[in-house]
Amino acid sequence: VLCVQTYHMAKMVIKRDGTKQPFDAEKLKDAIGKAARGAGHDDAKVAEVVAEASKGVLALAGAVEEIATAELKMKVLADLEGIAPEVAVAWRKHDDEVKKLSS
Repeated sequence: VLCVQTYHMAKMVIKRDGTKQPFDAEKLKDAIGKAARGAGHDDAKVAEVVAEASKGVLALAGAVEEIATAELKMKVLADLEGIAPEVAVAWRKHDDEVKKLSS
C-alpha cells in the first residue's frame, strides 16, 4: 500500500490594504533569506535559517485557507528570535527602511 501525504496550504494572503493575492511559499522563503544575508550570514547559514524559520510559518499557513501578511510576519519574527535573533533584527531594520520610503 502506497501512502502519499499531501500538504494543504493557504491559498490566499491578505495584504495590509485588504487586497488578496495567491500565497507564495517561495516569496516567504526569499524574504527570510534576504534577512539572513542582511545579517551577514554565508550561503550555508542562510539555507539553514530559511529551512528552520520557514517550518513553523508554513505549518501555520497550512492550517488555513487565507492568512494575513501581518500574521505570517509575526510568526516568522517569533521563530527567528529563537533561531537567529540577528536575522530578526535585520528583518525589522529592512521593514523600517521600507516604511520610511513609502511614507
